[in-house]
Amino acid sequence: MQHDIPMREATSKFQPSDEWKLEQGLSGVELHLLDQTKGRHTGADAQASDEESSPGAGKSDDKLAADELPGWDGYVEWEDYPDKKRRAHEILISHKFPPPPEFQLAPIPGTNPVLEGIRWKLWHRAVGGRLAAIPEESWAIVLKEKSLDMLHLLQFPYNGEPPKRLVTAQPITPNPLHFVRNHGGIPSIDPSAWFLRLDGLVKEPKKLTLADLQDESRFPRMERLVTMQCSGTRRFEQISLYAGEGDEMINAPWAEGAIGTAKYVGVSLKKVIKYCGGLVEKAKHLELAGADTYFKMNEVMNYVVSVPWSKVKANEVMLVWEMNGEPLPKIHGAPLRAMVLGYIGARSVKWLYRITAITEPTRAPVQSKEYLYFNQQVGKHNQRWVDGIQIQEMPVSSAIMSPWNKQVVVHEGKIDVKGWAYSGGGRWPERVEVSADGGFSWYMVPVENLSPKHKFAWRTWHTSLPCDVEGWIEIVVRCWDNSLNTQPTEVRNTWNWSLHVTSSAHRIKIYSVNKSKDRTKARLEEFERRGMSFVPITRPTEFPYMSWEEYEEYFNKNGPRDVDL
Repeated sequence: MQHDIPMREATSKFQPSDEWKLEQGLSGVELHLLDQTKGRHTGADAQASDEESSPGAGKSDDKLAADELPGWDGYVEWEDYPDKKRRAHEILISHKFPPPPEFQLAPIPGTNPVLEGIRWKLWHRAVGGRLAAIPEESWAIVLKEKSLDMLHLLQFPYNGEPPKRLVTAQPITPNPLHFVRNHGGIPSIDPSAWFLRLDGLVKEPKKLTLADLQDESRFPRMERLVTMQCSGTRRFEQISLYAGEGDEMINAPWAEGAIGTAKYVGVSLKKVIKYCGGLVEKAKHLELAGADTYFKMNEVMNYVVSVPWSKVKANEVMLVWEMNGEPLPKIHGAPLRAMVLGYIGARSVKWLYRITAITEPTRAPVQSKEYLYFNQQVGKHNQRWVDGIQIQEMPVSSAIMSPWNKQVVVHEGKIDVKGWAYSGGGRWPERVEVSADGGFSWYMVPVENLSPKHKFAWRTWHTSLPCDVEGWIEIVVRCWDNSLNTQPTEVRNTWNWSLHVTSSAHRIKIYSVNKSKDRTKARLEEFERRGMSFVPITRPTEFPYMSWEEYEEYFNKNGPRDVDL
């Protein structure tokens, strides 16, 4: 035994079976806190983990959360009733709820839905009344309105995206395949019973029905092709690099499909405000409220955000009731939603029922405490809401839809690649470039291989990427918009604690098999002749790579491996 490393030699006592996983970070959720300010110690002083808990026998009030209006099924009003919000808070703090499931420091579940949203369901049931049945009712709407191909990242509140093979299959995303990022349950509101309240710092507060808004003698009809993108798009890449804030609803593990493009019909909010006599002098922002119920730190509220008047004044905020030639689906905000062009999807409020003119950006939690972009040194240890930039316009971004990461690709010197590119704020993709060597050499996607330009929409693209190299390579895509903005080269450059806005160049690793090379072509034919699969590539080849005659011939011709002089 080597006495300087006594534990290296096998004895009758073996290493715990899971210790190597802890040592290598493969089970990070179980790692203890290493506090080096308290002296030297070993892993024996492991920190106690959060106790699993179920909702206790806390307070309840089945009459608190009731439908507010006839024909507005599932809409509970909170903003008008401070005492009602206080009572809901008291109910929530009287219960114990389990911690969120771990999906960053532990393997992401291989189920669909990926995550259940159990805490959100329990919060709804704890407050009770009309909210108790909302999770099940909402899931029934998901199953009715969305494609069977959807990846359900979170069952409730529903978060879902299409698979990569369908994201850019068409330049305009079919409604059943358009991603959905909900923050609460899905109300079912009768369009004939619905109305919109406009109040606050408008000169003439009004209530407008859907028929009023659709009256073209009052409001000119507006139609736009719009790409909506969740600020969590491609979050999976950030999670794969470093773990961040881990609420399963706030930070669901989105891939490249949290983006979609549709043709919307409605009216400009600017025209509606003008119909209300305009704003009083100090009004600078418009607060948008949705009929869904939202939870934040044991507080209950309606979903509320705000947009600047300058954005509205530019005719870049729509009130829409039609999506791709059909009435707006329930899951996408029927009867009416806001569409804030070029902003993150979180500002395009669904089930819109109230617009209030205010002097400053709303202090509602979704605006002030979430969707914040932090410096990389900000985290759980020092995070403050004021340290984050409130995310509005989306930066330039792009993604590869095919091939897939770690896929084996057989080609003849050119690899077919396709994907999407987008830039927010009224900018558009002007050039898309693809690299087969990790970003050293770039090939421009031919202009004719990009879908048409639109001010507020993506461009889908495809190209044949030259590639002579075989083995593992890294394909990268980047986009340049019309303002010559482009993407950071590495995901490390965009990582942030809240895991938003993965705007770095998108990278995938593939195994390149170039069939234009004679030896490679012969090897593939041998696999086919033997009826053996070439994948997975990690599976050992079960036949000789060459004959012994060929082996001997090689060394007779080229000399032995080692020489004497």
